[in-house]
Amino acid sequence: MLEAMDAFFEARLSDYDRHMLRDIEGAAEFYPYTASLLPAAPARILDLGCGTGLELEAYFRRCPEAEVTGIDLSEAMLRALRGKFPHRRLELIRGSYLELPLGEERFDAAVSVESLHHFTPEQKAALYASLLAALKPGGRFILTDYFADSEEESAAAFEELGLLRREAGLGENILVHCDTPLTVQWETALLREAGFSPVEELRRWGVTVTLAATRPPKTAE
Repeated sequence: MLEAMDAFFEARLSDYDRHMLRDIEGAAEFYPYTASLLPAAPARILDLGCGTGLELEAYFRRCPEAEVTGIDLSEAMLRALRGKFPHRRLELIRGSYLELPLGEERFDAAVSVESLHHFTPEQKAALYASLLAALKPGGRFILTDYFADSEEESAAAFEELGLLRREAGLGENILVHCDTPLTVQWETALLREAGFSPVEELRRWGVTVTLAATRPPKTAE
């Protein structure tokens, strides 16, 4: 049965950290690895789908003075994140990063871990254009996420989602929890089309891959 995205995660908050770290292949490695790719303080970081901040634990140990803006649909997740880091420089925003304005050249880097595999290519294309503008020239977007092995796997996931939406009577405007991963090649193409260059695959842990996408520096006129 489909569940609204925020309700899905709030219902699983008490077991969320344990599940992510113990049940997802490579998670004990990919969260700190992702954190290691973020710039040292002083830096402003945008975290898309920040959840309880698993990707921030290693980062704040290395860079306790960094400023982090975290966006998440779940108020309960944001409370848990604030509780973990009561003395860190956190701006936490409840909402959809697909819809919120991200600003212009505000952030030194952005990060997202195990969040974006719920959305369509069209939603991601719009998000990546907004994200590119929000990064300072030379800033990087570090994406660690679940990817499909083939376009056929992606197509089957979107077909199933469509069927479930129709059965539940839920329109496309309702964000629901359903895995619809793209392939690495498809995701990379969307990032490049938005203007990121280079876009590099850095590491793999089973179906989870880390990509680094850079906003090109400004060229002298």
